[in-house]
Amino acid sequence: MLDRTLKSIAQLIAARRPGHSLPADLYTRADVFAVDMQVIFHNHWIYAGVEMDVPEAGDVSVIEFGKASVLLMRGDDEEVRAFHNVCRHRGARLLPPGLHSIGNLTCPYHQWTYRLDGDLVHAQHMGSDFDHTCHGLKPVHLRSIGGLLFICLADTPPDDIDDLAAVMEPRLAHYDLRNTKIAYQEDIIEEGNWKLVIENNRECYHCSGTHPELCNSFIALDFGYDPDSQSPEERAAAAEHLQRYEAQTANWEAMGFPSRAVEHLAGHATNFRTQRLIISGGGQSQSMDGKAVSDKLLGKDGRTDLGDVHLWTHNSWHHFMGDHALTFTVIPLSEDRTIVRSKWLVHKDAVEGVDYDLQKLIEVWRATNRQDADLVGMTHAGVSGIGYQPGPYSRFTEYQLENFATWYIERLTAFGYADEVSHGL
Repeated sequence: MLDRTLKSIAQLIAARRPGHSLPADLYTRADVFAVDMQVIFHNHWIYAGVEMDVPEAGDVSVIEFGKASVLLMRGDDEEVRAFHNVCRHRGARLLPPGLHSIGNLTCPYHQWTYRLDGDLVHAQHMGSDFDHTCHGLKPVHLRSIGGLLFICLADTPPDDIDDLAAVMEPRLAHYDLRNTKIAYQEDIIEEGNWKLVIENNRECYHCSGTHPELCNSFIALDFGYDPDSQSPEERAAAAEHLQRYEAQTANWEAMGFPSRAVEHLAGHATNFRTQRLIISGGGQSQSMDGKAVSDKLLGKDGRTDLGDVHLWTHNSWHHFMGDHALTFTVIPLSEDRTIVRSKWLVHKDAVEGVDYDLQKLIEVWRATNRQDADLVGMTHAGVSGIGYQPGPYSRFTEYQLENFATWYIERLTAFGYADEVSHGL
């Protein structure tokens, strides 16, 4: 059975047409989903949350990816650490998913007790020769990059997480995310495969027709355009926009704010892209009028003229602005269901109803998330039908989908899932 599964997936990889969406089975099959979880989510760096999930000593956030349950814990020394949510006695889960505040961590089964640094401090009835030091919680690789928490479940994680850190630490420094708080968090379940969720996020071909709220602050030309179908006037406007971007980017960088696009996509283990984007409308924030929605600004110098630092990885996307920040985590549940976890961050001293109106803070992306969920659901339903065949990407507005599909196939291939056809299994 395993050989047949491997051969089948290898055949799907071989059948993938460059410039086209993936074969249906790569989105819809349960065995492919299991491979995705093993290869992508259990062997690569994944975005898990923010340091502000655990703002004080004793705070714990439990997050699950597939068969993995991970504890993010802030210790008495203020360090954030990650551990497998598994008792070292007989494997009981220590805490359910969500947020907790504890002194020590005690297993509910046999009361083995662990400190916040993972050390085992109490295990009754184990005898005088029992070595507590050998039975601490099993650690998970963790990197905090500007306050964003990335974990890797592999024994040896990809070392190119250093590239992400080198690019993003200086870009995030201005926003001082470690001195923010979560003003609002929401989970939405999208009825579609996680890859469809990511693909939907990586193009704005659909934005003008489906995201009226978001389009108040997004600039359509940032996400591609078709010069072949433009009038001379439209081409002139596009050229003027590109010149404006170049000038604004150069100005930002001259002031010491890294802004140019950096792409770490196909050919790399750790997938990410970042760029500082110009905000439309009021030019300050992703809000209904493009103006700041919090009077208590992020960082130390209170600027709202630095646009939107955009970041995506293979399971997240983020926006960092002068007044607030947004992070989105993609958590696959099954081949056809995916959690999108959204967090709105404001300055830690901002007071709801005084410094910001919660409704104004969240209304753009709450609406956008629901619109995207509908799009992902209808796409998964169509991909699952007998009439689907992979369709062509727009080379003008969907080139990042091709980059993602190429990276995804590369990752499966690197773990041996393309070998079986050539080996004749």
